[in-house]
Amino acid sequence: MALREFKLPDPGEGLTEADIVTWRVAVGDTVKVNDVVVEVETAKSLVELPIPYAGTVAALLVPEGVTAEVGSAIIVIDDGQGGESGLADPTPQPVSQQEPPAASEPAPDSGTEEGLIGGTTSTGRTAVLVGYGIKQTEAKRRPRRKEDLMRTIASIPEVDFPVDPGSDPSMMVARHSTEVLRDVRPVAELAHPHAISTEHAHVLAKPPVRKLAKDLGVDLTTVAPTGDQGQITRRDVITAASPAASPAAGDRPTAGAARASREERIPIKGVRKMTAQAMVSSAFTAPHVTEWLDLDVSATMDLVDRLKGDREFRDVKVTPLLILAKAICLAVRRNPEINATWDESAQEIVVKRYVNLGIAAATPRGLVVPNIKDADQLTLHELAEAIGALTATAREGRTPPADMSAGTLTITNVGVFGVDAGTPILNPGESAIMALGAINRRPWVLGSGVDERIEARWVTTLALSFDHRLVDGELGSRFLADVAAIMADPARALVWG
Repeated sequence: MALREFKLPDPGEGLTEADIVTWRVAVGDTVKVNDVVVEVETAKSLVELPIPYAGTVAALLVPEGVTAEVGSAIIVIDDGQGGESGLADPTPQPVSQQEPPAASEPAPDSGTEEGLIGGTTSTGRTAVLVGYGIKQTEAKRRPRRKEDLMRTIASIPEVDFPVDPGSDPSMMVARHSTEVLRDVRPVAELAHPHAISTEHAHVLAKPPVRKLAKDLGVDLTTVAPTGDQGQITRRDVITAASPAASPAAGDRPTAGAARASREERIPIKGVRKMTAQAMVSSAFTAPHVTEWLDLDVSATMDLVDRLKGDREFRDVKVTPLLILAKAICLAVRRNPEINATWDESAQEIVVKRYVNLGIAAATPRGLVVPNIKDADQLTLHELAEAIGALTATAREGRTPPADMSAGTLTITNVGVFGVDAGTPILNPGESAIMALGAINRRPWVLGSGVDERIEARWVTTLALSFDHRLVDGELGSRFLADVAAIMADPARALVWG
């Protein structure tokens, strides 16, 4: 048999690590090429990783809830092929090439296909973000030397058994997996994770819940889940800990135990970690200026109602956010300098002749800002389709990393939370961000002179934050006024469009 390591690829642009969220397989399961075996959370989104090999799962090297570095091995597959036992180097060698050198003279490593996001391997097989293309030719892979595998197994701290240099490496991996299955400690307690048991692979719990279970000394395998799809919740862990933590009659609980039962510690990782770093960098790098404008958007609300009844828009969601997105794209045409980037290294202002419009979306894993590429080239219906697909994917946590990069302007809709306005922080690399406040019925003065009157109108607040290094007060004010003009009277779009 031949054992092959699958190393964690870079699922995004220059990412260095990812958190193992859910294993879709367990030791002993059979997998095919392109089967999804693990779900990982990067600093940008959730990504499902397919396996480039077919065979049987020999070992899972990283437990759920643990952060793995890009390029590190996370799973071992037994492909069932003949040859010297041992973990095979994933570098493909075409049959037409010469036979690999003897074990005493290992061939130089020419790279691995697991780390590829695009391009073609030497077997004519294309590695892509979500899978591996059809294998065009048969290939041989240079086996790793047996001594390397023995050293790897001997270095695993979780399993304490002697390593016989004369043993078959495949049998050592099988024995290692068997020993790990006997370990009933919570996965989060493994200081140097190299294996995960089948039992723990089927315990559904988020990393913060696992951390709470560790702090309270609760074995997750003994907890009855009450969450969706059999997921263990925080309340389940606290309930399971209550009987054991209940003080005896006359005893007073310690302050530490009482505090631990009422606090939750959430690891700063994934999307939340990246968002925090980006916001700190933006806030202390770009000098922010925010301008506010209250406006009557009754005409926009009337347009939204009419479009909802239009049969051409029945398949999409029509909201004031859609009209605002179109208004921003039109206002950029009149004020192109607002759509720019400050290039510190080149000491240049880069004006972009395209609009990649970001839409901030709140998700269970934190705030993400995917963007619609070339939004200024889309019709209103196409823009509605793009916004709907973008927000749905973001809330599921499955936004591709490519959709999270290269944004030029952003909209954040704080009005959905009943908030009037705010001072949004720029996304790094962008020059402006628009906040849409709540749209409410308010008294508004109409007409002038003897025709002046007060009526109840739909009113909202727009807040524009911009980078004052490249957007001065005049440019920022003109852009905000142009966006507001379309929101107040959408018919202007016919003139400007």
